[in-house]
Amino acid sequence: QVQLVESGGGSVQAGGSLRLSCVGSGYTYSRPCMGWFRQAPGKEREGVASIDSDGTTSYADSVKGRWTISKDNDKETLDLEMNALTPEDSGMYYCAAGPSGFTPAHLQAQKYHYWGQGTRVTVSS
Repeated sequence: QVQLVESGGGSVQAGGSLRLSCVGSGYTYSRPCMGWFRQAPGKEREGVASIDSDGTTSYADSVKGRWTISKDNDKETLDLEMNALTPEDSGMYYCAAGPSGFTPAHLQAQKYHYWGQGTRVTVSS
């Protein structure tokens, strides 16, 4: 049974930082591509960061230079260090796992087969 469990969400003031973590288990890929997605109320789910099996990272333009994605293959954990948060970063954040490779693109939701339940991030101005 696949499980992806996120943690680390919360409330923070603009300019602050949060670190999200995800622990995964049970998926069939030996070295999956892992991603973080967010969904704000009334908006579509968007990919914000991903890291593939070879360490290749991708970031949405809106978070480049502010956030860092990392993973520990042995522990099957995925982290997202979020700095310089703004109210526009608020939303539900989801961890996802999918097959490695360049297609579908790393920040496209269709690439990922497994999803966590999400953790909420609220950034106040």
